[in-house]
Amino acid sequence: MKVKILYDNEASEGFKSGFGFSCLVEGKNILFDTGGDLSTLIYNMRKFMVNPKDIEKIVLSHEHRDHIGGINIVNYCSKVDVFIPRSFSSQFKSWLSLHSNVILHEVCEAEEICKGVYTTGELGQSIKEQSLIVKTGNGLTVITGCSHPGLENILACASKFGEIYGLIGGFHGFCKLEVLKRIRLIVPCHCTMRKTELLNLYPKTSKKCSVGFTVEI
Repeated sequence: MKVKILYDNEASEGFKSGFGFSCLVEGKNILFDTGGDLSTLIYNMRKFMVNPKDIEKIVLSHEHRDHIGGINIVNYCSKVDVFIPRSFSSQFKSWLSLHSNVILHEVCEAEEICKGVYTTGELGQSIKEQSLIVKTGNGLTVITGCSHPGLENILACASKFGEIYGLIGGFHGFCKLEVLKRIRLIVPCHCTMRKTELLNLYPKTSKKCSVGFTVEI
């Protein structure tokens, strides 16, 4: 199974960068977050030859602009399940509910959203956020938005579902790099502050993230 980076602060040649994050879990047709704006997201999807009509599920990590800015992608989708933390604003929920093709799911606790794919449920206090957990033959890969609840807390929650193989996404405020020494795939993206240090510390297991990057999980 592969994960394609559709939106990130950095971009490979031919793609567009932007402040935010979005990726596609291929094989499951799950879009995780939508980046900071729709036009950049659509541009990168076209470059990747990703058809929005093939997206079956959208999972939004938290209600910050750099993760929900491209949510109008729902207008390009066919019938689509959208999973949001229950703490999202009533205005956002109402807006989504206006779309006849959207099936809205409000997430509170950890749950399976489709075979082999789980949400951590809402984690954190001041900024509530959900992360995605994808099970493959290698183990579990955790996909994060910004990790506002704390990356260690997210990993602790995910580990209840099995052994963690990979970690992809934004690691905002994360400093205890030694915690990741047993993880076999590390892809720091978006808001990760110690990205270069992390890549240098784990050269065999970490990969540089940018729009256009595809990683096997």
